[in-house]
Formats: sequence, structure tokens, C-alpha cells
Amino acid sequence: MVVQGRGRRARRAGVVGVLWATAELTVTVGVVVLLLVVHQVWWTNRQAAAAAQAQVRALERAWGDDPSLPPSPSSDSPSVAPSVSSSVAPSVPPSGGPAVVSSSPPPPPAGPAGAREREGAYAVLRIPRLGLVVPVAQGIDKRAVLDKGYAGQYPGTAGPGERGNFALAGHRNTHGEPFRYVNRLRAGDELIVDMRGRRYTYVVGKVLSETTERDTGVIAPVPRSVVKPEYGYSEPGAYITLTTCTPEYSSKYRLVVWGTLRR
Repeated sequence: MVVQGRGRRARRAGVVGVLWATAELTVTVGVVVLLLVVHQVWWTNRQAAAAAQAQVRALERAWGDDPSLPPSPSSDSPSVAPSVSSSVAPSVPPSGGPAVVSSSPPPPPAGPAGAREREGAYAVLRIPRLGLVVPVAQGIDKRAVLDKGYAGQYPGTAGPGERGNFALAGHRNTHGEPFRYVNRLRAGDELIVDMRGRRYTYVVGKVLSETTERDTGVIAPVPRSVVKPEYGYSEPGAYITLTTCTPEYSSKYRLVVWGTLRR
């Protein structure tokens, strides 16, 4: 009887030990997951947003320090630059990002402008309605561009002010989330693009609240959805396109905002 009693107590103690160890492991895993979420959702936002704003200030200082540059034209009457690249070669985009399509980038233009584009941000996008000021860089690579909190220009699309489609991608959540609230944009809102010595003002015209990540038509030179053909344009012009993921904290679909250059 004594031996049996001790055996039962030993088994009971073993079960309690296992349960206690499991509880400790569960709490530890929960804490680790929570820390990862905090890092991804909060810290990366602060880090990327701060770095993006520093880049904006650096660009503005560089532009302001060059006395050889002409003054920026009024936002009410920007000129339209001749198009240098307006074709897009669609391909299947990487999953998980805000991009709709990817393509082989064209060679950068010769001279100082091309050098600036290769090095990083070359323009600043301002959206007064959202209080957004964000640098713009060539390409839609996540690590090199989007995760820095920048808006990335789709390779092969027209440049700011050019005929064709100046198409941009940006994160909606995490990494600065510059395009988080673009769903709040309405027809008539301004999208201002500043470059060295130039300012181009676009006016929001249409919003496509949801389409697939393979809808390459939305960044075509004349943007029109191939998934929902009733959304888009039919005449050549100077367009801007903003794309991001939707719904929030998901990359299942794409949200698209289109605007036209104010003349």
C-alpha cells in the first residue's frame, strides 16, 4: 500500500510538472509573438517613417541649395514633359507586396537626373488631404524601396508630368505605411509631385476599391482595369496611379487611385 501511494503521488507530481512546463512555454511563445507583432506593426513604422521624412528634407535641401535651377512653376499651370517611357511589360508580381505588376526597368536617362534616379529618391509626393509627404524612388523592390517607407515608381511607366501613366506603389500597413489612407481620397483631391525645379499637380478622378494583383491594366499608359473594364480611362493623357494592398493587413487585393495632370 505504501509503495502504491508513493507511485500515485509521483505520477501526480509528474503530470503537474508537465502542465507547468507547458504553461511556461505557452506564455514564453506568446510574449515572443507579441514582441514580433510590436516590432513589425509599430517599430518598423516609426523607423521607416522617420527615415522617409529625413530623405524628404535632404531632397528639399539639395534642391534649395542649387542656385542654377529655375524656380518651381505654379501648381496651377504645370507643363507636360515629353514622354520617354510609357510601355509596361507585365509579369506575375511577388506575393505579399502592394505591387500590381513588375517589369524590366528601362535604362535611366543620361545625365544628372538619371544618376539621381539610380541612387534613390528623386521626387516628393504630397497629398494635402491626407497630410502625406513621402519620397518617390524608382522601382517597386520591397527591401530597396517600399520597406523604406517610400512610394515606388513602377519600372517602365511614365515619369512625373509626362504623357502616359506615372504609376506608384506603396505599403498600406507597416514600414511607414505611406498609402494607408488613400482609400479616403475623393474626386478633386490634389496629388502634388515635386522634382528638382518642377512641380506637377494631378487631380484625383477615379478610385477602384478592389481588384486582383494581376490586373496589369491599372498601370497601363491609358489606365483601365482588365478585371473590371468599367473602371479606368479610354483616352491618352498624363495620368498618375497609386496602388496599395487591400483590405488592411492583407495583400489579397489591390486598391487603385487614378488622377489626371492639371493643365
